[in-house]
Amino acid sequence: MIKRLVKLTFKEEHIASFRQLFTQKKTKIRDFQGCLHLELWQCTSDPCVFFTFSIWDSENDLNNYRDSDLFRETWQTTKAFFAVKAEAWSVQEQFS
Repeated sequence: MIKRLVKLTFKEEHIASFRQLFTQKKTKIRDFQGCLHLELWQCTSDPCVFFTFSIWDSENDLNNYRDSDLFRETWQTTKAFFAVKAEAWSVQEQFS
């Protein structure tokens, strides 16, 4: 299982556009094979900062998503809204 946190910092004028894009794409991402969970948090101290938190069944599932047309089209649009480069952290949990 892979838990992934991504910090997204947007230009203020693009926040509404990002929220709209996320609303349009979240169900498709959640329905992507191997996606177990996806949510969006807005930072309380900086309204331009958002975090996506997702849980994936495996690293392979996450990589399949990142290689998909869905990711490419979403990421192309999203990164045009950035004020700074996105930061990502992943943790792999193994169960015995």
